[in-house]
Amino acid sequence: MKLITFTFGGITRIGALVNERVIDLHGAFKEKLKREGKLRAEQIANAYIPEDMNGFLQGGKESLALAKDAIDHALTNESTVQVVFDKSEVKIEAPVPAPGKIICVGHNYREHILEMKRELPPFPVVFAKFANTVVGPEDPIPFHPISEQLDYEAELAFVVGKRARNVSEADALNYVAGYTIVNDVTYRDLQRRTLQWLQGKAVDGSAPMGPWLITSDELSDPCGLDIVLTVNGEERQRSNTANLVFSVPYLVEFLSGLMTLEPGDVILTGTPGGVGVARDPQVFLKDGDIVRIEVEQVGVLENQVNKTVLVTV
Repeated sequence: MKLITFTFGGITRIGALVNERVIDLHGAFKEKLKREGKLRAEQIANAYIPEDMNGFLQGGKESLALAKDAIDHALTNESTVQVVFDKSEVKIEAPVPAPGKIICVGHNYREHILEMKRELPPFPVVFAKFANTVVGPEDPIPFHPISEQLDYEAELAFVVGKRARNVSEADALNYVAGYTIVNDVTYRDLQRRTLQWLQGKAVDGSAPMGPWLITSDELSDPCGLDIVLTVNGEERQRSNTANLVFSVPYLVEFLSGLMTLEPGDVILTGTPGGVGVARDPQVFLKDGDIVRIEVEQVGVLENQVNKTVLVTV
């Protein structure tokens, strides 16, 4: 299933994308319950298929199964309220607009480690981004006037589907709700002005995400997926997730040994070689550049860079 978050008429909710049609999952489930004569349809819908992605993921496989039933109902029955939309009618947001945690893994593709002139790490290099960084697949990448070294990083990301603490590698994929794409946009000079990378990674709008969340029942194995990034049609990055130093199952085990992972947490698995700062000569993003990331079996994330003006509030 392609799970999305979308906005229509100023209201944001979760949905599923089926053949260019968007099904409002909460609304469709509520209408199904009403048709079945359930007196507490709204309360039941709020409990099992709430309107926000984090809440929905907390329901696990039960909520996912009910969502599939709701989709079938919406596509085969007329409703008193609109629960099916043409994709062109809505704005597609980041699939997880407000993650509780965004955990990033650095130096996780062998070729990227070599181009950055480092050795293979014995343990994952972990840092964080925050919810302020998230923008959707139809949003621009804001280029704030705090630096001229805006760089791209194509990444496969996975989303946690149930609470995970001290999970084994063998059982790890049972805790993954699905997969999406994130561009770990980085302000390189800010990243490198201290030993900690956070300053260059946590700027507003520096995590374009989307266009959807492919559920793990459809993508059961994240290994062996081609990943490609282009800027204005020019290929800059190309690799395969088989080249990850630390696999998705390993990362679930490692991270859940450090902290409790919660439904809706987003984990970025690292970027391949070819980043702008490592090229000779160096090349950084400019106003108007179109950055396109494609991950096999997941989808395409495309955003345009947009110079911003400094705003004070």
